[in-house]
Amino acid sequence: MAQAEPNKNRRVFIVVFIVFILIVAMLALDMASRTTGPWNRPKQLNRVLPLNDSLLLADPLLLDTMSIEE
Repeated sequence: MAQAEPNKNRRVFIVVFIVFILIVAMLALDMASRTTGPWNRPKQLNRVLPLNDSLLLADPLLLDTMSIEE
């Protein structure tokens, strides 16, 4: 009887490990699908705030969304 327990414990460990890895992989894929790559950020910025590029280069603080309007 003592001989069967290590095999059962090992099998349970392997199953739990595989389930954990699958859950982590699914969460990583979900997060990756919701984020924007650094190479796409200028395109996304132009879609959200269609401003002239010269205006952005002249005063980058125009994009500050935390400023207080007086």
